[in-house]
Amino acid sequence: MVNEIVEKLKNKKIAILGFGREGKSTYQFIKKHLADADITILDQKEIDVEDPVKKRIGDDYLSHLEDFDLIIKSPGISLKEVDLTNIKDRITSQLELLLEVNRKNIIGITGTKGKSTTTSLTYEVLKDQLHDVYLLGNIGVPVLDEIEHYTENSKLVIEMSSHQLEFVKESPHIAAILNLYQDHLDHDGTVEHYHHNKMNIFKYQTSDDFRIYSDDNEYLQERIKEYPYQGTAYTVRFDNEHLEGNITRLEGKDVIINGEIVYTDGERKILGDHNLKNIMFVLTIAHILGLDMNRAAEVIRNFKGLKYRMEYIGKSHGIDFYNDTIATIPDATINAVQSIPNIETLIIGGLDRGIDYEEFIEFLKNSHLKTIICMPTTGIYIGKRLESESNKTILYANTLEEAYEQSIEKTEDGKACVLSPAAASYEFFKNFEEKGKAFETIVQNG
Repeated sequence: MVNEIVEKLKNKKIAILGFGREGKSTYQFIKKHLADADITILDQKEIDVEDPVKKRIGDDYLSHLEDFDLIIKSPGISLKEVDLTNIKDRITSQLELLLEVNRKNIIGITGTKGKSTTTSLTYEVLKDQLHDVYLLGNIGVPVLDEIEHYTENSKLVIEMSSHQLEFVKESPHIAAILNLYQDHLDHDGTVEHYHHNKMNIFKYQTSDDFRIYSDDNEYLQERIKEYPYQGTAYTVRFDNEHLEGNITRLEGKDVIINGEIVYTDGERKILGDHNLKNIMFVLTIAHILGLDMNRAAEVIRNFKGLKYRMEYIGKSHGIDFYNDTIATIPDATINAVQSIPNIETLIIGGLDRGIDYEEFIEFLKNSHLKTIICMPTTGIYIGKRLESESNKTILYANTLEEAYEQSIEKTEDGKACVLSPAAASYEFFKNFEEKGKAFETIVQNG
């Protein structure tokens, strides 16, 4: 695999676009395996690199991209304002470089929400039975980091974001789309563009491949019609309406794949119906791979979930606190409110990325919540609407410390307070992990 990728990079004038974690990983890979490569690093901010290397730094770092034969783009870089007419075919990524040489061993998972949980759980189920398995991608591990250890039998479970899928021209052998909602409009510009980026996970599949998708997600139902397919497709749905084809469905507490009960829902550590849907995707992947479904079910029941996803962080002043900073869209926060027992107080708010909050506001108005603490920027807008349209107690806080103090004052003993922003965290924090860690420290010191 390494040699095949190196061949694709040879004698190319290469731009590494973005020098965050993945950009640095790309740079290290090329320096190690192609020492004489012609590399230029492009980034808006000054970069920290010891080697003498060509750089284009500053506000015009996206100009003259046509100077390069190959542009290896990092996921966080948006090109929505760039004319791609003459350069689109030159844009690639770590993900695409790997897909081009090893797609048959790749299980790709995407969706607007739930993809980190589903990818992690899929990895745990496969690791229990196949052993030679890697967890990669948007979950935090660049796909080229450990490529020297991949064998012809390695299964690569990769969480794929819309940013990573935007320019790919290959799709994985097994691909799953959990759902589609509004998100990342700051990066993609329109909902349609964002959704089509996601659909690239299916677009280049062949008749030998497998695709799995939710058949009861409105956005996805519309998009799937645009991507005809001759391979094996599995639909995942909650209702038990009989449809033709391969179906993973729920009947009572039983998950049924093509008429066979493969899992009975009972006590599990990850809460909510949305996680049951995620489990159904994991079971479908296990079924396709011919795994022992009883062993898969046991791993699923013991899976503790992700940090910062509806994570119980302890009791303070008689109140149960949950950390859900990974919830960066309204639908994820709705899931938290519906899943966490005894929730009385919700803390929301973050960066305004142009998401439509009308349905979320309507949900909050009709919810059983008593107190909603609103933080900049989206929380302020939502709070002002709720002040005039609901009987909820609406409070405002500029910092997490203020929000915590207000929650202590307003939440009854034995009830729960949840930080679930329904917006991105990087207006005041580097990412949702940094925000989650800050809140956890505040609660634990409270």
